[in-house]
Amino acid sequence: MKKVRIGAAQGFYGDTIEPAVATAKEGNVDYLCFDCLAELTMSILVKDKKKDEKAGYTKDLSLSMIALLPYVKKKGIRILTNAGGLNPYAAQQEVVRIASEMGLEGLKIAVVTGDDVAGRLGEFKENGVSLEDMETQRDLSEVEDRIMFANAYIGAMPLVEALKEGADVIITGRTTDTAQFLAPLIYEFGWKSDDWNSLASGVFMGHLLECSGQSTGGNFSGNWKDIEGLDNIGYPIAEVSKDGEFTVSKLETRGGLVTSETVKEQMLYEIHDPSSYITPDVVVDLTEVRLEETGPDVVKVTGVKGKPKPDSLKVVMGYENGCMGQVMVGFSWPDALLKAKKADEIIRNQIRKNGWEYEEIRTDYVGYNSLHGPLASEPGEDLNEVYLRMAVRADTKRDAAKFARLFPPLALNGPPSMGSFTGSPPRDLVGMWSSLVPRELIEPFVTVGFEEVKTGVESNA
Repeated sequence: MKKVRIGAAQGFYGDTIEPAVATAKEGNVDYLCFDCLAELTMSILVKDKKKDEKAGYTKDLSLSMIALLPYVKKKGIRILTNAGGLNPYAAQQEVVRIASEMGLEGLKIAVVTGDDVAGRLGEFKENGVSLEDMETQRDLSEVEDRIMFANAYIGAMPLVEALKEGADVIITGRTTDTAQFLAPLIYEFGWKSDDWNSLASGVFMGHLLECSGQSTGGNFSGNWKDIEGLDNIGYPIAEVSKDGEFTVSKLETRGGLVTSETVKEQMLYEIHDPSSYITPDVVVDLTEVRLEETGPDVVKVTGVKGKPKPDSLKVVMGYENGCMGQVMVGFSWPDALLKAKKADEIIRNQIRKNGWEYEEIRTDYVGYNSLHGPLASEPGEDLNEVYLRMAVRADTKRDAAKFARLFPPLALNGPPSMGSFTGSPPRDLVGMWSSLVPRELIEPFVTVGFEEVKTGVESNA
């Protein structure tokens, strides 16, 4: 029976590429798939593009392609990545440039565009789409004049089209996290658009691989202390059959761990409703999934069910949301937490006396509640040290900057033992807005373009 091997390449913008290179070299994989985008990533990329119109894609794309393109040429491995971010065409041209300089003539680099809908919001409203925020039901008019980007989550089908046209590397913008992983299976096995169980299995496979080392022992809350070789971790590899059943494993030569527990932890990651995990390609039901350890570092996955895809696509928008000023100062034993709380009281009183108005003031005590927030319990003993972190959201950078100037005087005028003052320059904040848009208003505008690498000839960049 035909099987397709897919390797995870990157779980986020900035993830190490070294395990993916090892997979390309030793893993006998047919595809390497990246998931580089998150809402935070889009916020970073829009700031990059604001400074340089040629930017807007992940900056580590170049290093990744330099490391992996030789295996594309030598072994026929195909790469799918959403590293194009807010500028997939520029990302495509960067890959073409690198491949040309490396002498990899003949590679076919595809780009998928059409997820960028920032210029079409008015058109959507004319077609009766409210574009209200999914979480708060607020009207878009509240932020419409501050929109910085708007991108629809695209499914796998445009990537399948690119594979059918012979693409060696596919660059996309905002896709779902799993689209890069599902597309090769639809292409290889000829799955139909309504083969819901198979499509659901492909999406679930992608979900287990999309976060790189999180299925192979990374970020594992079980017996993490006993996992060997995290400094040399192997990324997950899926071997998929036409019926949708698959195994998750890793290279034997790499560190980490693949068990039903490590896979289960990633299985539940970001899944709000296990019976209805919604993607553009299929709605996935995980309630009957079975995980079976069939060998050392090998887990077989069965029982995934699927339901018809939704009528709408999710559109995520980012809008200008003020500026942040932030300061962190440390206090030492004795009474470290009490000192930090007193400093917080002093700063808040001074803000009131000065008549400064901030949209939000946030206080965290690092070493006590900065991770657990209101769930943190008061420490039972005096802490050795506590860091007070205070941040404000202001209308302007000037207002954010003056907040930081309140802190240096505390060194002599506040609680004792203050040290390690760290102030961050004011920075722009990006608010997030999510809406649903009928898919028929988006998908006809999604396009796939190609460019073949020619050595000694400049690309269109």
